[in-house]
Amino acid sequence: MNAPISKEQWAELRRQTVDDIGDIADQVGLPNVLLNYQSEAVGLLDTTGVEVLFIEKSRRIGMTWGLASYAVLKAAKEKKAGGSDAMYISYSQEMTREFIDACAMWARAYSLAAIEQGDFIFEDTDPNNPDETRKIQAFRIRFASDFEIIGLSSAPRSLRGKQGLVIIDEAAFVENLKELLKAAMAFLMWGGQVVICSTHDGTENEFNLQIQDILGDRSPYEHMRVDLDDALKDGLYQRICLVQGKEWTADAEADWRQKLIDNYGEGADEELFCIPTMGSGTWLSGPLIEARMKEDVPVLRLDLPKDYLHRSELEQAVLMAPFLLKLEEALADLPKDVRYAFGFDFARVADLTVGCLLAIETDLKRREVLSFELRNVPGHEQKQITKMVLDAVRSRLVGAAFDATGMGWTVAEDMGRLFGLREDPEGAGLIMPIKFSETWYRLEMPPLKVAFEDDMISLGRDSDHVSDLRHVKLVRGIPRVPEARTSEKGEQSAKAKKRHGDYAIALALAHYASRMRWSEFDYQPVPPKHSRHEETAGSDGDTPYRISSLRRSRGIFGWQSRSYWTNTAARCRRRASRPNRLRLRSGLSTAPPRCIRRAA
Repeated sequence: MNAPISKEQWAELRRQTVDDIGDIADQVGLPNVLLNYQSEAVGLLDTTGVEVLFIEKSRRIGMTWGLASYAVLKAAKEKKAGGSDAMYISYSQEMTREFIDACAMWARAYSLAAIEQGDFIFEDTDPNNPDETRKIQAFRIRFASDFEIIGLSSAPRSLRGKQGLVIIDEAAFVENLKELLKAAMAFLMWGGQVVICSTHDGTENEFNLQIQDILGDRSPYEHMRVDLDDALKDGLYQRICLVQGKEWTADAEADWRQKLIDNYGEGADEELFCIPTMGSGTWLSGPLIEARMKEDVPVLRLDLPKDYLHRSELEQAVLMAPFLLKLEEALADLPKDVRYAFGFDFARVADLTVGCLLAIETDLKRREVLSFELRNVPGHEQKQITKMVLDAVRSRLVGAAFDATGMGWTVAEDMGRLFGLREDPEGAGLIMPIKFSETWYRLEMPPLKVAFEDDMISLGRDSDHVSDLRHVKLVRGIPRVPEARTSEKGEQSAKAKKRHGDYAIALALAHYASRMRWSEFDYQPVPPKHSRHEETAGSDGDTPYRISSLRRSRGIFGWQSRSYWTNTAARCRRRASRPNRLRLRSGLSTAPPRCIRRAA
């Protein structure tokens, strides 16, 4: 994520904007209770009388707290003064309770008469199934005006029969925002108001689609946008310092801002700067991923210089040697009593090649034992490394899935020559080339998520791998890696090396390979009557001869096959058994041919 401005630039900007803060404080006294962006939202609703207001915001900037002040003003007024009920909807009970508590605080601050604060149970009946009625806990504050502030569930039918102000908080995360908005818009018929406030959750989320319609003039609704920098300019961190009893400085604010960006990592764009990510939400949550990262697993990384192919063979060998030595040591430490599955995601220029080796334990839990990442590594070296891994587990390998998109097919094909190519999932062979499609993602990604949720997979600890797994998004309901790329190790520089969810794909391929159909077989050959290396020279009782070692010899057509030398030896034996006169007539020596020597 590239922040709009750097830490140093932010500190300088804040020094310039607060030079006259002392004079302003002398004129207006203590800072106003509401910050500017909070006041703007309340002003649009109270003074301007906006009917529908969409607010896209940064996380935890106090916008809900500001809206609570307006809800109290609305519910405390008499009907002839424009008062009405105020309803609050969110995706969690904890947020609803927090909002009601904030409303109670505002009522006390305004010295308004709140008759009652507490929770109650109301019956939620589905019109399509009248016999099914749920009892739902709700929260309420009643005022002397006879109006209420009510915290409701996010079910669209909870708004039926009600009227007034409705605030839908963190709207991008409710179950069915589209249907909820349809129910809320009925409030406008009798002078109600609808406020939709949220952080983003993907470009294809209904909340973002509504925002885009407003910006494109397809919707008549009002819109506000408050990111982290907007909130800081309006005094958010100064208010935090005031509450915590700290002294505000521009440098302290810049440090706090940068730390917040670093903590959110790749999610900072969406969570702090109102930039929705591709897709409609993270497929695997960060806590779930980290809960499965329990072990110290070798992660071998090789980054070759761009001029690698232009260097001498000796220089190339020197660059490759340290990585190959580490790989050899890691392979030597692999357990011999488990089966293995391998996944390989190919890249050559912009992205990473990643290989992931999973062990299948006796309880069928998949455990990562090795992974490697290759950047700027030519195809020949990639094949060399991959072959080393597969050779090390050849006798226990149940399957290997290879990215066969584009140039990746050449690696899959060459490994198929050595370990058997399986182009049909029901066929034979260990190497399965995968040409990614929406169907493959739709069918093969959900089992991986189930493994995470059921604690049936164990991975090594690595921050880049967490980032890659979180990069998987739901695109049109299908989990896949979007086009956007991330930076390694949370680097912010424009020159930072990029990742494209490469480890997530390699892991998905390895998990798929571990679920491929396979069968294990062995055989014991029947011993022949005579060893094929010991045969008689003829039927005339001559001393038996033994075929010499059938070493391959270099000829004009390349390496001669073993069958070639076996047939040659047979011809020699036939010649040796012919009568001597035939040998003399043909000019052959009576001595045995060179390819036959007497038995010891």
